Amino acid sequence: MSSNSRMMTEATEPKRLSLLLDLARVGTPGAIASVFESAYPELCALASARLRGRGQAALETTVLVHETFLRFAQRGELQVQDRAHFFKYAGRVMRSVIVDRVRERMAQRRGSGATHTPLTTQVQAEGLGGEEEILRVHAALEGLADDEPRLVEVVQLRYFAGMTDSEIADVLGVTDRTVRRDWEKARLLLAEALDDPG
Repeated sequence: MSSNSRMMTEATEPKRLSLLLDLARVGTPGAIASVFESAYPELCALASARLRGRGQAALETTVLVHETFLRFAQRGELQVQDRAHFFKYAGRVMRSVIVDRVRERMAQRRGSGATHTPLTTQVQAEGLGGEEEILRVHAALEGLADDEPRLVEVVQLRYFAGMTDSEIADVLGVTDRTVRRDWEKARLLLAEALDDPG
């Protein structure tokens, strides 16, 4: 494929995804599957970035993306307004998938004498923390949701969906600088919440 063809494809893909999202929103049969077919490369890139370096303990990229699709499909309709809203929602779903899988693994290990990962008190910029940390970050985000909804979105998209600052800025419609400022504020609030055993 020539560079011009690739550029045209990259330019038309967001428009195609927006059209498919419109069809999915009104319940057109097969539209949700088409949305995921169109968004699949981006979702895989997000999942791969999120799971990189996690070894055997992490969900595989395809498993995370497919589980995300199944959760979308179970709803029967897709109530998202545009491409940015779709990726914000996908970040929430990926968070839910990761948290549910961690809970399942921890429940299976409970009482088995397995070594538990120690909790760190700092949200890592790259890679998910230990399983207990993931659950505590999830709980802390639940507590922040009413007062700081954008901070929660930034953490979801960075910590759980593996997006870069510029990708998050694009999805949220803010500047990279705002995303960095929100991330630093969120890190401080989450570190405080993770330090508090209550």
